[in-house]
Amino acid sequence: MSTDADSTPYDPSGEVVELCRELIRIDTSNYGEDEGPGERKAAEYVATLLDEVGIESRLYESTPGRTSVVAHWGGPADGSVPDRGALLLHAHLDVVPAAAEDWQVHPFAGEVQDGYVWGRGAVDMKDFDAMLLSVVRARARAGAVPERPVVLAFTADEEAGGHHGAQVLVEQHAEEFDGVTEAVGEVGGFSTTIRGQRLYLIEAAEKGMAWMRLTARGRAGHGSMINRENAVTDLAAAVARIGAYEWPVRLTPTMQTLLAAVAELVGTEATPDNAESLIEEFGSAARMLGAVIRNTTNPTMLGAGYKVNVIPTEATGHVDGRFLPGYEDEFFATLAELCGEHVSIEYVSKQQPWEMPYEGAIVDTMTRALLAEDPDAIVAPYLMSGGTDAKHFNKLGMTSYGFAPLRLPAELDFTALFHGVDERVPVDALEFGARVFDRFLGEA
Repeated sequence: MSTDADSTPYDPSGEVVELCRELIRIDTSNYGEDEGPGERKAAEYVATLLDEVGIESRLYESTPGRTSVVAHWGGPADGSVPDRGALLLHAHLDVVPAAAEDWQVHPFAGEVQDGYVWGRGAVDMKDFDAMLLSVVRARARAGAVPERPVVLAFTADEEAGGHHGAQVLVEQHAEEFDGVTEAVGEVGGFSTTIRGQRLYLIEAAEKGMAWMRLTARGRAGHGSMINRENAVTDLAAAVARIGAYEWPVRLTPTMQTLLAAVAELVGTEATPDNAESLIEEFGSAARMLGAVIRNTTNPTMLGAGYKVNVIPTEATGHVDGRFLPGYEDEFFATLAELCGEHVSIEYVSKQQPWEMPYEGAIVDTMTRALLAEDPDAIVAPYLMSGGTDAKHFNKLGMTSYGFAPLRLPAELDFTALFHGVDERVPVDALEFGARVFDRFLGEA
């Protein structure tokens, strides 16, 4: 049980498991290209949960069904904003699709088995939605309202770049975030284990995102004849070059700090030369962390032609590119060389990277909250390989971090669960996360 000044005792983790299950049961699959059920039902559910504890919210729709929720809570009674500003807590409601036939447990059943909550969104990110709601509802009922003004945002469309969610809020409803100086969102505060030592990773940076459509145009013709202007050949060559290219190691300040902590654990010093071997200390998590010491480009889709004996005029391919903060120019110049003169680039989504100083009161508060629940742990920053809504909220000048705390079993291949089959989160990790986040919110 927790207590706050002038409040009754409350349990911040009391509802977190059930809320996570209920949110998973609301299918908010985002297929991109405006396909899927949308987030409206989940948004209405969240708004109802907030209304039950006296927190008024507003629903914003960019297009029918693509719905985000915003609410204001806490702060001085006179409505003023203190010098340190207001705090944004943001989480998204959509999930990537899931094929039920591939799963051990139906992805939208929200079942609890073997000590885990199973389902699409269990780690990305209806777990954090549930943590926020459990903590906020418990505090509101107990009268433990934070002294600092808090803006709560539950967004649509994060899994497809946030164009129908956070981007709409930032561009059309920026007044909702007046006075906000700091933001906390997903994919940080989870634990990994290195040589028996638990290490919690706080997201302090993200790679930029360049989702690209490559197009080669040539001369149509009969498949039996010689053709030196074959669009398929030009595209295939470019895609092969891009996919095979070995991007050099580049260490940003965030990763220098993280690798220094790892090097101390293994009894060495961190350098660019041994960065990859230090990343290997993370075990299965190296698949994600190995991607944040270099730029990356992964071809993902190809399309061309309509008949085997017809050389088409056009061939297209898609590439998921991610680039490090500070290395944007290198990324795009190299990409242009790899594509060559016969392949053009169109950006389906292009978003800038970001990196925050790993210092200050909010970082200290996150660290204290974790160590209060896990005193022997180590806390360090990391750079995230994917993207979050922070890319949009940062446009309003906020300082952003990812902090959705989870204490995870050393043997769990956690990073494989993001967008993976049999996505699940430990029950005790959810409860741990709610307790930690409650401590954080009490001091933030």
